Amino acid sequence: MRLAPTALWLSLAVALNLAPFGPLAVGWASARAPIYVSSWAVRVTQGYQEAERLSRKFGFVNLGQIFPDGQYFHLRHRGAVQQSLTPHWGHRLHLKRDPKVQWFQQQTLQRRVKRSLAMPTDPWFSKQWYMVWRQGLTGQGIVVTVLDDGIEKDHPDLWANYDPLASYDFNDYDPDPQPRYTPSNENRHGTRCAGEVAAVGDNGFCGIGVAFNARIGGVRMLDGTITDVVEAQSLSLQPQHIHIYSASWGPEDDGRTVDGPGILTREAFRRGVTKGRGGLGTLFVWASGNGGLHYDNCNCDGYTNSIHTLSVGSTTRQGRVPWYSEACASTLTTTFSSGVATDPQIVTTDLHHQCTKRHTGTSASAPLAAGMIALALEANPLLSWRDLQHLVVRASKPAQLQAEDWRVNGVGRQVSHHYGYGLLDAGLLVDLARTWLPTKPQKKCVIRVVHAPTPILPRMHVQKNVSACSGRRRGIHSLEHVQVQLSLSYSRRGDLEISLTSPMGTRSTLVAIRPLDVSSKGYNNWIFMSTHYWDEAPQGLWTLGLENKGYYFNTGTLYRYTLLLYGTTEDMTRRPPGPQVTSSACVRRDTEGLCQERIGHAPLLGPLRFPSCRPRYVN
Repeated sequence: MRLAPTALWLSLAVALNLAPFGPLAVGWASARAPIYVSSWAVRVTQGYQEAERLSRKFGFVNLGQIFPDGQYFHLRHRGAVQQSLTPHWGHRLHLKRDPKVQWFQQQTLQRRVKRSLAMPTDPWFSKQWYMVWRQGLTGQGIVVTVLDDGIEKDHPDLWANYDPLASYDFNDYDPDPQPRYTPSNENRHGTRCAGEVAAVGDNGFCGIGVAFNARIGGVRMLDGTITDVVEAQSLSLQPQHIHIYSASWGPEDDGRTVDGPGILTREAFRRGVTKGRGGLGTLFVWASGNGGLHYDNCNCDGYTNSIHTLSVGSTTRQGRVPWYSEACASTLTTTFSSGVATDPQIVTTDLHHQCTKRHTGTSASAPLAAGMIALALEANPLLSWRDLQHLVVRASKPAQLQAEDWRVNGVGRQVSHHYGYGLLDAGLLVDLARTWLPTKPQKKCVIRVVHAPTPILPRMHVQKNVSACSGRRRGIHSLEHVQVQLSLSYSRRGDLEISLTSPMGTRSTLVAIRPLDVSSKGYNNWIFMSTHYWDEAPQGLWTLGLENKGYYFNTGTLYRYTLLLYGTTEDMTRRPPGPQVTSSACVRRDTEGLCQERIGHAPLLGPLRFPSCRPRYVN
């Protein structure tokens, strides 16, 4: 049954030719040779009729447009080999010679893994230990879609919130995202993530979602051939209807892979943040990765280190770094998940109309954050994608999180490579969202620092005094994301530690040593990203550090180094800090729903608590 929108709100405990894409044409290093499949992405300017003409002329099947503007189409050729180590040169030649074809690309397999963990059975926890309940918001009016292996849309804890308009099956190209059932139930991942966000409340079954009145959709895209087209279409589904996309997958977390989104997927991200939600921008919430056991680094994952995604890490109930956690500079915030086998895990929906108490990994953390962001959007639907990142920075606190690398950045915020800015507090996030004023437009400043081959010494620093485009139209006063784009060779890539120090003295490790990464390919136009300089002033001396942390005879060459600064002309440090204490009982609210008087403080961790009245009624 549906719950009244004013009944409750949840606070998690402190709680070939790349020219058409311009700057998107960035090289991504991969450890494996590409495997070509029988489908092509093609750009034609005259729309559907031109795509149909091409299909008839060359024997393709037109599977439809990739983006809503009708210029990019997905074509498949039944006569081509399903998988091949070499591209199909005949079809390439046909498309290249056709004057109406502006761009094309034969698709290759993308190795993408769900960020789940296999854990032994733990005792059932009847309460969702990571949540406490307070008066307020429920996610009413917000649409969240889980990009995964499908969702069980008829699940008794999901069907009432299921949104068919926010759902699709891009593995079989039909509207039904129902997962494929197998004896091992490997396609349970999406259903578990969906329940964390929007499992129905007060129905006497299983648990309850963070935003239990939000609409929930599912995209089935991980249970089949995964290509750049499939990822781009999934991330572009209904961008004016869906508010938040939650993704708990990415390249292999094996400690040796350097991989990221393809050309079309990067274009999907760009379109999402510039055109989604009526121009306010789509929210892409991403799990940071589970490669901790292999000393992986999420800055070698081009999804989590994108400025367009909000990367979420994990902590245990005791506030410890989980064994699977990846540390990196692009992680923005943290929510709860599991630790060792005896630790409590996340309660959520499961396949076959069941429940589970064993959902874990950063896969479990990202949907919790997506649910909290849904609450913030209900409180203030006019928040842009950048507004939400600013709010998440401010609503994340070190709390009880334990790590050896907590540092204070140039504007006085504590930040960690394990946790970002800390544990995301839904109550504080919502309170800040209600009164947040829109940020000024994003500015970007590009500084080309090295453009000639330079030998990499065992320990070296590359310094550049920058004005951050000061005095120009794109001048930046307060930083948001900072990127370092590098092309370099190195005899053993995983032995090279790379860091960046800002003018305000904040040192961020862009990539730490990865013992399993023995590649000699180096980095080819790879973009590293850090969130650690948020709101700092960018003017002054930036220092890139390169240090050999492995074999003494390692050698390499730095070919190109570009510093990219993103931010705003506003001095964000002058904004009022906003509400500071929200995890307490609210005894009086004003007509806008803001808390005017509180009593006491809620515990950092607590059981699931319902108010004395049934949530579908209002006193």
